Amino acid sequence: MDKGLVVFDFDSTLMDGETIEFLAEPLGLQEKVAQITREAMEGKIDFFESLIKRVELLKGLKVEEVDNICQNLPFMKGAKETIGQLKKGGYRVLCFSGGFRNATSFAREALGFDADFSNILHSKNGVLTGKVGGEMMFNNSKGDLLRRLQQVLGISEANTIAIGDGANDLSMFQYAGVKIAFRAKPILKSSADYKIEKKDLREVLEILSKIGRL
Repeated sequence: MDKGLVVFDFDSTLMDGETIEFLAEPLGLQEKVAQITREAMEGKIDFFESLIKRVELLKGLKVEEVDNICQNLPFMKGAKETIGQLKKGGYRVLCFSGGFRNATSFAREALGFDADFSNILHSKNGVLTGKVGGEMMFNNSKGDLLRRLQQVLGISEANTIAIGDGANDLSMFQYAGVKIAFRAKPILKSSADYKIEKKDLREVLEILSKIGRL
């Protein structure tokens, strides 16, 4: 029987870092991209605008190199064990990412969560065009999708747990009964029920055990 739904953010939550910064590194644009990312995660600039700006900087990168980078990203300590325990406890586990399918689909296989929802980097002739589309393009995307999935799956807000770190996770917090900020920006911490500062996702299991959710 379903116990409920657990939704994780990907970048800086399930994965230790920001996918787009790893992709920008071979182009020598890591710091430029990182600055835009920081501003977006702190809620200082619109997420959609920041995503468009950052992806434009990736133009010319080979898809083969993108996939190679995305398949070697460092997962957060305790990620696989935490997902395994949540699934054993009867939860469906999802990943919502403002990042890219190249990374989240691989992570789904590696970490064992049930489904990933993210964006798609457009390419032509095996090279990135600097364009992007997908399910997670806007500030409210995560909340909008979470609400629709709750309706389809018949899972209430009370039985939904959301875990993230940045401003674009605020919208999914709106529809979650348990909101956990993981090493988060102040804008998200202020909306959280629980805050984790230790770089170990197993802390999520500790919290859920304490409140009788696991």
